[in-house]
Amino acid sequence: MDLRIKGRVAMVSGGSRGLGRQVALTLGREGCKVVICARNAEGLDRAVAEMTGLGYQALGLQADVMTGDGCQRFYDEALRAFGQVDILVNNVGGTRGGRDFDSTTDEHWVDTLNLNLLSAVRLTRLVLPGMKARCWGRIVSIASIWGREYGGGLSYMVGKAALIAFSKHMAQGLAPYNVLVNSVAPGSIRFPGGSWERFVQNNPPETVQGFIRQQLPMGRFGWPEPVGELVAFLCSERADLVTGACYTVDGGQSRSLT
Repeated sequence: MDLRIKGRVAMVSGGSRGLGRQVALTLGREGCKVVICARNAEGLDRAVAEMTGLGYQALGLQADVMTGDGCQRFYDEALRAFGQVDILVNNVGGTRGGRDFDSTTDEHWVDTLNLNLLSAVRLTRLVLPGMKARCWGRIVSIASIWGREYGGGLSYMVGKAALIAFSKHMAQGLAPYNVLVNSVAPGSIRFPGGSWERFVQNNPPETVQGFIRQQLPMGRFGWPEPVGELVAFLCSERADLVTGACYTVDGGQSRSLT
């Protein structure tokens, strides 16, 4: 299927590994010009080399989108290279602190919300004027099933729920400009360097198998490719009536009805 986004310019935060890398690769395959950022220079260079080796137009910038300066430099680099931004994928995320209230300090709360929510807010603020002026834009944020139902650490759950709410609210106001805003809620996706990879490596096999039996109906962890394909579709002309939605990609893991 031709997604009709060849030549569009896409920014993907946290694009050097895992879901961000897969999203960047999928958008590159569809003909997008892709700009990724990450804090780790080595991983960033490796991801850009992979994409350019496949013939995709791609570049990377070492930047921390937990800061306003990092977001601004990321956006400025996309403009410098390609002149505009048509697609924004807010992929960075993670957690600070413990799983419960007593083990989560004020600093943990600030860092987790900054990473999961405010990075998306800042980047969205930067790309919106151009998208609205051209009456075309796609913004997709990577949330989590634990932003839709109970699970994970407290601050992480709150941060991802806030990201979903932010996306929904923005979608309503931006629909008249043909700027479509959606979120994606992955389940337990395993990839090198990710939290579920560490879970598998740091726990006895019986613990890992017990988790899989109890939590993952397909009998295995998820993998990045289906997330990348869904995000690319949501960024495309084919999804031109889809906005304000949150899509679960979890192999039946979540229990929520919505």
